[in-house]
Amino acid sequence: MISPQAIVLIAADIALVVLAAAFLLAAWRVVFGPTLADRVLALDTLSGTAIGFIAVIAVKTGFSLYIDIAISLGLVGFLATVAFARFVMSRGAIATGVGKTLPVASKKPKAARKSSGKQAARKGKR
Repeated sequence: MISPQAIVLIAADIALVVLAAAFLLAAWRVVFGPTLADRVLALDTLSGTAIGFIAVIAVKTGFSLYIDIAISLGLVGFLATVAFARFVMSRGAIATGVGKTLPVASKKPKAARKSSGKQAARKGKR
């Protein structure tokens, strides 16, 4: 019969292989991503995969300090994603990768946008 520790070690080795595959696929997307948003999302995935690596190594070695490192890396990854979102919002449009851009929601209320369009049409007629 297999001991529980051997089962945990085998599961950790399998998890490391799966995480390595995920890491390679995300790294490929960072390099060959068609848009900036794809690349940033892949970097966020790399951050999550690195957290997974650290957690599996913490289980495998029994050294609990690695969990604190994984939590810190998660916070840094979250802040980087928020910073990118603010950058995209300040730019005003999101590139879709097919030559088009999607407008970011306007800060004006819907009624104000409609009236300003009508006023611009009236000014053009005069």
